[in-house]
Amino acid sequence: MKNKYFTAHFFFVLLISLASCSSKVDNSITFKNMSSSTLYVNFRGEVITISEGETKIVKEIPKGTYEYSTTYSVPPSTISSGTQGAVSGQVILKAGTKILVLYSSNFVNGVYTLYATISNSDDLDSGESLTGP
Repeated sequence: MKNKYFTAHFFFVLLISLASCSSKVDNSITFKNMSSSTLYVNFRGEVITISEGETKIVKEIPKGTYEYSTTYSVPPSTISSGTQGAVSGQVILKAGTKILVLYSSNFVNGVYTLYATISNSDDLDSGESLTGP
C-alpha cells in the first residue's frame, strides 16, 4: 500500500512539473505601417508585405539576434526619396521580448521620406544593447 501511495505521489508531482514547462516561445515583433506607402520587410528569410495602415505581427520567434530591412514604394510624382531612423537593423530577442517597429512618412515638394522608430519590452537598465545599429 505504501508503495502505491509513493508511486501515485511521484507521478502526480511529475505531471505537475511537466505541465508547468512550456515549449511555446513568447517573443514577437510587430511591424505597424502608418506611412503612405506599401512596405516590404525582409525578416528571417521572408518578405512581409505591409499595406498602408496595416499591422503585421510575427510570433513565437526563438531568442537570438535577427536582422531586418525595409523596402518601400513611393507615391506617384515623387522626385526623390529617403529614409530616417530604424528602417533596417538588428533586433535582440530574449525570453518574452516584444518589439514594435513603427513606420510613418512625409511627402513635401515631391520628396518622400519614410521614418521608422523601434521600441521593445525589455528592461533597459541591464546595460545591454537590445537593438543593433
